[in-house]
Amino acid sequence: MRGLLWLLGLFALAAALAVAGRYNEGYALLVWPPYRLQISLNLLILLLVGGFVALYTLSRVVARTMALPRAVQRYRERKSRERASQAIYDTVRLRIEGRFGQALKQATAAYEAGESPGLAALLAARAAHSLRDETRYRFWLGKAAEHDGEMRLARLMTEAKLAVEERRFDEAAERIADLQAGGQRHIAALRLALRTAQAKGNWSEAVRVVRQLVKVKALTAAQADPVKRRAHQEGLRQRAGDSLALMAYWNEVPRDEQRDARLVGELARALIAAGDSAAAQKAIESQLALGWDSALADIYGRCEGGDVRGRLAKAEEWLKREPRDPLLLLTLGRLCVQSQLWGKAESYLDASLAIAPGWEAHVELAHLAERIGRTDDANVHYRAAAELSRR
Repeated sequence: MRGLLWLLGLFALAAALAVAGRYNEGYALLVWPPYRLQISLNLLILLLVGGFVALYTLSRVVARTMALPRAVQRYRERKSRERASQAIYDTVRLRIEGRFGQALKQATAAYEAGESPGLAALLAARAAHSLRDETRYRFWLGKAAEHDGEMRLARLMTEAKLAVEERRFDEAAERIADLQAGGQRHIAALRLALRTAQAKGNWSEAVRVVRQLVKVKALTAAQADPVKRRAHQEGLRQRAGDSLALMAYWNEVPRDEQRDARLVGELARALIAAGDSAAAQKAIESQLALGWDSALADIYGRCEGGDVRGRLAKAEEWLKREPRDPLLLLTLGRLCVQSQLWGKAESYLDASLAIAPGWEAHVELAHLAERIGRTDDANVHYRAAAELSRR
């Protein structure tokens, strides 16, 4: 329909020009002695318009012809860039597919074509690493380092991650230190720092990194607690046998982390082993004031010396709240033995066995029976303890 309208319009224009030409009786006289040429004005106008169109067309053809070599060059450059860009894309795709040899080949082609050379070098390094080709891996890392202006962070992250994967934790720590020196604290770098610190046994650094990950919401409190606990456990073990060092370390632990019952148990056991049962008693009592924990109640009964009667009174207060806790009853039995309350100790230990039979309660009853001269009863309890321990 559009073509038909254009055709009708052209016919109308031609008719209009023909009609207008009939009313134009002018002429043009061209003199070039001894020649004289007379033509109608209409024909002159047509010749001028036609000449202009022909001259313009010729100039455009000449210009296009002259520009052809440059256009061909630009076309080739564009196709080369497209092939290089495709090579980068293919490198990523092939690496995901696990075709590391082809990925290395495509990355090399992209680098030689000058398409994102820093990125191409890093991709080549990753492919070479996957091929376990250490020589080419180091070569391409060196090439990537030549473009550190734009790729330094990516290169350091790549080296750190691959070093962690290869369990080369000293090298990983160096790269992470370089990252942190540049002010990089993003989540991926912090996670690598955490893995490295854990592997190297640098628990103080591990705790610091975990706190940062929690702060940026990269770890939940539930995920961070086991790492913090392990770190603090190692810190306590490194100070085993020195109650002053243990308490100095504990006082530096943040209050919210001190409320971990398992960690308080580690501290209490370490203090008891170091001969400071009073400090262990205080730590357990503070924790149990926040919430009940049977394991801590069990450790409480292992404290020796000091204010035994005070510990017994405190444990009997807990019994009012937890009357059927077998470990608390076992602790009361031990404290009564320390206080030489033989009958009371036996009743508590029997009550513990009645709720949950355990070899430790039998051993305590056997020791108690030996102390008061009931050898046969002691032997019975020793045999029962041996049977339970084998289960």
